[in-house]
Parts: sequence; structure tokens; C-alpha cells
Amino acid sequence: MELHDCFSITELVTYEDLHISDRGKAVRDVLDGYYDRGGDGIPAQVDGGLKCFGHPIGASGLRMLYEMYSSFSAGQGTARSRTPVRPHA
Repeated sequence: MELHDCFSITELVTYEDLHISDRGKAVRDVLDGYYDRGGDGIPAQVDGGLKCFGHPIGASGLRMLYEMYSSFSAGQGTARSRTPVRPHA
């Protein structure tokens, strides 16, 4: 899962707003590894997230779309999870 994490708090609030983490529990879930590539939950920001790429205006959204597309395309993607998770398919 890719989130627009322009600020650290935005990522946490988004997990809670999407009801993936309970209210006030997103920090715990992150620290427990729920969002890690090999965790028990949904792999999120496995490429490091928006801020690790410098957040270039305009290019950020395109890069995120490319990473999502690549994660679901066989044999592609720099941060590809072995098994893409589609929780609401």
C-alpha cells in the first residue's frame, strides 16, 4: 500500500481513517511491524515512502502510481512484495 505521507502524522492518521488501525493505535501497529513487508498485516511504504524520495512536486504522485502498478505486475517493481495484498478486492 502506498500512502501520501508528506508528513509523518499523515501516514498514521491515514491508517486510522481507513480503519486499518484502530483509533490511536497506528503508532503501535507501525512499531509492532504490522505494515512491514514481512509483517502480519498490510505491507505499506515498502519503498520507503514519499519523503525518502525528496517529495518532488508533481512527480511524487506519478512515482507512487508507478510503484503501485509495478507491485501488481509480474517481475517488476523495485520494492515489490512477494504476494500483493488486495484487502478490499
